[in-house]
Amino acid sequence: MAKTPTKLVANNKKAYHDYFIEESFEAGISLHGTEVKSLRMGKCSIKESFIRIENQEVIVYGMHISPYEKGNIFNKDPLRPKKLLLHKYEIHKLSGKIAEKGLTIVPLRVYFKGSLVKVEIGLARGKKLYDKRQDIAKKDQKREAQREFKIRNLG
Repeated sequence: MAKTPTKLVANNKKAYHDYFIEESFEAGISLHGTEVKSLRMGKCSIKESFIRIENQEVIVYGMHISPYEKGNIFNKDPLRPKKLLLHKYEIHKLSGKIAEKGLTIVPLRVYFKGSLVKVEIGLARGKKLYDKRQDIAKKDQKREAQREFKIRNLG
């Protein structure tokens, strides 16, 4: 079976900085007409977005899809809540995990899988300030090691 090509539209680096991602799921997303064309042009932001489960439906809020320039009256509100498409057992699993203390659901990335728009969502636990500091320190150490390695190999 050939693997379908994926094209990344939006990535949520802030989620990896603010949360420990414990588990991730792939969800479809319910979109209207010109929103897909906007996504094909890469006009999407998920930095400030979050996900809630309401009435056994998973809904993403704050996901900004810019209006399509060549669109007309059919353009939708860029910040309208969008329904995510998951299996019922996945929704039950997520709602059970959220009932635990300190867990939330965040969108991690938006991408095309073949011709379908997919959203990768993550079950996340919030980081404390000292965890963020540790991550930054590790990143700095890694960068410094790369720099030293580069200098040694060039000289």
